Amino acid sequence: MPRPRKWRNICRLPRCDRFGPHGFPVDDNNAVIMTVDEYEAIRLIDLERLTQEECAKQMNVSRTTVQGIYDDARKKLADSLVNGKMLLIRGGKYRLRGDDSNLNCGRGFRKHKRCVGGFSSKFNEKNYLNDDRKEISDDNSHTDK
Repeated sequence: MPRPRKWRNICRLPRCDRFGPHGFPVDDNNAVIMTVDEYEAIRLIDLERLTQEECAKQMNVSRTTVQGIYDDARKKLADSLVNGKMLLIRGGKYRLRGDDSNLNCGRGFRKHKRCVGGFSSKFNEKNYLNDDRKEISDDNSHTDK
């Protein structure tokens, strides 16, 4: 039996959770799902310029785990960019810790509304919002249903 996954600390949910070409239907063949913890690893390492060790400490996981998360995230980002696929950011096992004074959320941490527009009139938002809602407990922990 594998070990249970540790909760990964993140500062906040991404401002925009979908990126890609306009007017294309989203299905399993033309969408890439990046988890919120993969997004956080990209943000901390590439934007905030933290080392993998610093990122691991902030996310409350081992450095080798961060290395795997980061590698998976970069592969998904490349697949989306190179192959013109929609990138959707959702899911994963994480804990929102943006108000925790021990975390350095950096310049990527902004407390403002998430993006809601920018898609063509042909865009059908139902394609993106299917059963990806998260259960939220009292301690701000998020898991997929």
